[in-house]
Amino acid sequence: MTELVGKTAVVTGGGRGIGKAIAIGLAEAGASVAVIGRTQAPLDETVSAIEQAGAHGLAIASDLTEVSALPATFQRVNDDLGSLDILVNSAGVQLTGPAEDVTEETWDEVIAVNLKAVFFCCQAAGRMMLANGTGKIINLGSTFSVTGFPEFAAYCASKGGVVQLTRSLASEWASRGINVNAIGPTAVKTEMNTYLFESPEFLDFFLPKIPGGKILEPEDIVGAAIFLASPASDSVHGHLLMVDGGYTAI
Repeated sequence: MTELVGKTAVVTGGGRGIGKAIAIGLAEAGASVAVIGRTQAPLDETVSAIEQAGAHGLAIASDLTEVSALPATFQRVNDDLGSLDILVNSAGVQLTGPAEDVTEETWDEVIAVNLKAVFFCCQAAGRMMLANGTGKIINLGSTFSVTGFPEFAAYCASKGGVVQLTRSLASEWASRGINVNAIGPTAVKTEMNTYLFESPEFLDFFLPKIPGGKILEPEDIVGAAIFLASPASDSVHGHLLMVDGGYTAI
């Protein structure tokens, strides 16, 4: 029930971190995978790994905040790979600091990438999926979608919005054949989080909050993505699947 042979997936932010791991995992499950991000070179590296897994890959360098370009980007995936069945919105930014110091520019960038682009990617892919009467959309939320964290005001706001967007789209599109769900990772060891994990003070504060006792790797998120992309989740709608080592259990 978790086989994805014959399906085509789009993974935003697929050049690095969680997005890269998910893209490769979907390919290993049998899907053709297009990865979208701002920088071509890391996307090409992901496509090489996708092809090594025996799947078709496509790398598209594009700024997801350029909303007017999104329909053509998703149409290209459909034209080049034959369909558009799965969307994983993994692209994101994490700009942090004391709330009293957050600038308008910082706030706008976080919301534009983490929330606005997610919606319009859902819209562009969703229009195609609605026409076909089937599809899977997976948004990357966070533990900070449901909990607060100091100096993460814009990030928490954006990821809380992702969960509410997921629920709203699920309530609207479930009866029309589309599953819309989200994954809620805790802090994962990626390039974006390097500055956190290099801080002994952060680790002393954060690690005791994880009952599982370890910092997650990008590969730890892949199983949840495959489940939500596969027929195994056909009756799952509007759910935030936590993959957080138990962070939100206490």
